[in-house]
Amino acid sequence: MIEEKQEQAPTLEKETNRVEAFSDGVFAVAITLLVFNLNVPELAAQTVMPNSLAKMLASQWAAYLAFIVSFATILIMWVNHHALFKLIYRSNPSFMFANGFLLLLVTVVPFPTRLVAMYLNTSAAETACAVYAGIFVIINLAYNLLWWSAAYHHHLLRPDVSPAIVRAYTRNLLFGLPCYLVAMALAFWNPLASFGVCSLLWIFWGFTSYTGGPSRGYQHAG
Repeated sequence: MIEEKQEQAPTLEKETNRVEAFSDGVFAVAITLLVFNLNVPELAAQTVMPNSLAKMLASQWAAYLAFIVSFATILIMWVNHHALFKLIYRSNPSFMFANGFLLLLVTVVPFPTRLVAMYLNTSAAETACAVYAGIFVIINLAYNLLWWSAAYHHHLLRPDVSPAIVRAYTRNLLFGLPCYLVAMALAFWNPLASFGVCSLLWIFWGFTSYTGGPSRGYQHAG
């Protein structure tokens, strides 16, 4: 008799499942490709000494740093992408193309990572770090475009997503753009500092993701 009295709130049919599944696959491939930036040192037989391999491995510190930062970057991008889709239950062509543009840039991340890995400790570090930061300027714009395409007039968001959450998400995404532009400009004066700014930004995104970010406390019924 009790079960007859209980009524469940109607759930919204989520239209973005295929978009999310496709996106997850692209993120997985992109994060896997990063490992190809780690090279096994090749030593000529006549130059092999007890410490030669250790020295060669240590000399590749820039490659290890770039790998760790970029792995964390793509992971945090995926977590934020997942959090954003919690607020969305519908899709349309403009939203799917915006998502595709973001995924295109996700697949590009291994390229600037390899540039930094190869040139961070050389005289070409300025260009490598400027390209690295520049890619994330475009990625930030792509996230803003994706969010705008969903939140414009609230037409793809769940009905229970409040205007306060929309404003908080918008502020959170816009925060990164000037910071990445500063990092890009800084690359021509201090490449390591530029790379550090990008790394700190992803620590910030990771922290906001861990704490729930702009959608903290939001629960949907669907």
